[in-house]
Amino acid sequence: MKYIISYQKPNNHYIDIELIIDKINSPTIEVQLPAWRPGRYELGNFAKNVQKWEAKDEKGHSLPSKKLRKDLWLVETKGNKKVHIHYNYFAAEINAGSSYLDDKQLYINGVNCFLYLPDRINEKCELELKLPKNYKVATGLTSTKKHFFTAKNFHELADCPLIASNTIKNHSFNVDKTLFHLWFNGECKPDFKKLETDFKKFIKAQINAFGDFPVDEYHFLFQILTYKAYHGVEHSNSTVISLGPSYNIMNTNGWYNELLGVSSHELYHTWNVKKIRPIEMQPYDYTQENYTYLGYLDEGVTTYYGDKFLLTSGVFNWEQYAGTFNQLLDRHYNNFGVNNYSVAQSSFDTWLDGYVKGTPGRKGSIYTEGALIAFITDVFILKSTKNKKSLNDVMKTLYQDFAKKGLGVSENDYKNVIEQTAAKSYNTIFNKLIHGKEDYTPLLKSALNYIGCDLSVTPCSNYNESSLGFKVRYENGLCKIDNIFPESISEYNGLSINDEIIAINGIKLMNDLEQWCNYFKEDEIALSVKRELGVFTKIIFTPQKKTTYFKDYKIVKQKENSNFKSWINA
Repeated sequence: MKYIISYQKPNNHYIDIELIIDKINSPTIEVQLPAWRPGRYELGNFAKNVQKWEAKDEKGHSLPSKKLRKDLWLVETKGNKKVHIHYNYFAAEINAGSSYLDDKQLYINGVNCFLYLPDRINEKCELELKLPKNYKVATGLTSTKKHFFTAKNFHELADCPLIASNTIKNHSFNVDKTLFHLWFNGECKPDFKKLETDFKKFIKAQINAFGDFPVDEYHFLFQILTYKAYHGVEHSNSTVISLGPSYNIMNTNGWYNELLGVSSHELYHTWNVKKIRPIEMQPYDYTQENYTYLGYLDEGVTTYYGDKFLLTSGVFNWEQYAGTFNQLLDRHYNNFGVNNYSVAQSSFDTWLDGYVKGTPGRKGSIYTEGALIAFITDVFILKSTKNKKSLNDVMKTLYQDFAKKGLGVSENDYKNVIEQTAAKSYNTIFNKLIHGKEDYTPLLKSALNYIGCDLSVTPCSNYNESSLGFKVRYENGLCKIDNIFPESISEYNGLSINDEIIAINGIKLMNDLEQWCNYFKEDEIALSVKRELGVFTKIIFTPQKKTTYFKDYKIVKQKENSNFKSWINA
């Protein structure tokens, strides 16, 4: 298989792709475009971005072809041993998992736009990029010469994104035997000395935890944007991370900690998901949903260790780590979907609404709930083994005994390895938290207490949250209802998710609803509200008694005991 990439008018965002298929010995071939991509766990419907599609023989004559499904084509070969398929792809979205073309860069995630033959998916692939001579290419693909690359099969081709540009900035360094590359594209001023110092710390800590690194080279591909953005996607020997705004990226009081956090998270995926993979995704099926209950392992454990390794390696201090833990607590306790779906059920249905706000209060988060369960599990193993073993031993076993042998991991495998490591039944956590919907607080507080910490619970400081029972978000200058506490005065008075609040007591809002609510907390509050259908209404609240709805949850370190040190070093 050979893919040739070119473009004529970059600002039209259309990438021209030619797929050359040889060694054909059948009257027809079926050609597939992916509909699902790893790292997102949801359907993509990438075929909607294909504008032109034509099959030809070697002499350029058209061959009969037709669509069988939304993303599957049938081509009549007419006895030809080689077929050229010409198509284009509209690449106008820029995030960590999309493709994008303009006059400054070519950015491709192959799983978006590369066709493949399902029955020849394991054959070697070649890639030629017809680019300006001064363009550098950042990718994990093997380079044969400038702008020419190879992949051992379609899986590797689809899993190695690329950014090509003449302004991309790069820096490389070694950790043990592995070469790491930092690529920054977009408006940015990376401090490579600072980045290398911090990256080396958490990279080395993760490698030491597993014993080795799965690949010879690794690429961090950063798409730096001028507006607020935060998104990362893992790949076998690389990650794409989109962050913004540009001016805040290297700011230690801004997004720099987020850059470190998402980078550590995506690096951990090199072992967990790219190697330690759910058995249902061994191998990936790009044509449909890949169902699994193991999202709490894939993303939850990764979220937990992505943050924890920043602490244990000395990149984060305790206050910085506690800040990330507190975010998990806030997201868990203020997501009422955890009362309806267990984290296992939420994993199975992740593809339904993906990474956008879905039906309010329907399900939990494989990241948030999964990370808290990973912490509880880590301490469970420490406590059961008198601090001799931890969740890290479980992950190392999954890597050595499953991933390295090409075996997928089932739920029972994960549970069994935990029980073998702890020499104790895991049923309580497995049944109550992973497959149940019970309150996390007792097991969470017990785990925190074991390492000399506690769970602090106080009313939210904002009157609208603590006493009225609603939270807002600011979206394109609009103030919208984001969350409503069940059975609260707000729900009783008729507020709805996505209502837009225009004014409070006749005063137009300027992204300051919380401040005005605090100001009027002793008075009657009248909210001028615009509904989804354009209907305006007024909702009135009288001064409320001390009823507490939304609360602030924080981890508090009481004293540093020997168990805390064991947890840090585990």
